[in-house]
Amino acid sequence: MKTRRHAKILELIKAQDIDTQEELLRNLRACGFDVTQATVSRDIKELRLVKSLSPNGKYKYSTGRDNARDISSKFYSLFGDSVMSVEAAGNMIVVKCMTGMAQAVCASMDTLHFPDFIGTLAGEDTILIICKTDEIAEEKQNELRKLIGGV
Repeated sequence: MKTRRHAKILELIKAQDIDTQEELLRNLRACGFDVTQATVSRDIKELRLVKSLSPNGKYKYSTGRDNARDISSKFYSLFGDSVMSVEAAGNMIVVKCMTGMAQAVCASMDTLHFPDFIGTLAGEDTILIICKTDEIAEEKQNELRKLIGGV
């Protein structure tokens, strides 16, 4: 029952702008879930829902992943402005950045959760990316080079 309720909550907040627990409670009851305000409050905590600003200027519940496009555009901008070279070696990629920028670039990259990256490590001007395979490293090297205008 809890799993179905959580799935319905995620479906509801994706489909409409719900800004209060009471509104979420009403919507759940309308969908046949017999819940209390305390249950809805616990569900919100367990699902780690946050209130984010919607395009119409009002706050609404979301998973926090709704702003992935904003995060990715910031990453691409930061990457393009800060990275000087990208070089694959085996299943690793070495990214050379302007001095002092590697940690910021790496942190923004980590927020995108690239599924083919096992891990990243940043110093002052260098990022080390460990990929799952040599082939993935080569492919990602080419993609990342395009972001800095290289081939």
